Amino acid sequence: MGHIRRSDVNEDWAHAGIVEAGDFVFVSYCVGNVGQSIDEQINGAFDHLIERLKTVGLDLDAVVQMDCLFRDIWNIPVMEKVIKERFSGKYPARKSLQTEFAHRGGQEGLLFQLDAVAFKG
Repeated sequence: MGHIRRSDVNEDWAHAGIVEAGDFVFVSYCVGNVGQSIDEQINGAFDHLIERLKTVGLDLDAVVQMDCLFRDIWNIPVMEKVIKERFSGKYPARKSLQTEFAHRGGQEGLLFQLDAVAFKG
């Protein structure tokens, strides 16, 4: 088995924010601007993803897959607008899911989160 590197580890939550395994980088729990509007939270999550990718020498061009989690799935068009602005036509495969986040702040708290897989080969 090749080397697996875990970083951005949160002991309280028992998870790694970034896991490098072979040619792939798995980035989890990207959130930002919690408590603000859905547009601001989506942009904040992408800003968080970009920050994490930079730590392993990558950028959005390396993202090949995303899981996008919404409190209200009908906000997909807001996310699609942000994706069009940030990916310039080099879109990753993705899926969108609705969930009741187990996060402080209740319904006015976390509205959007994304997880991503990037290729560094």
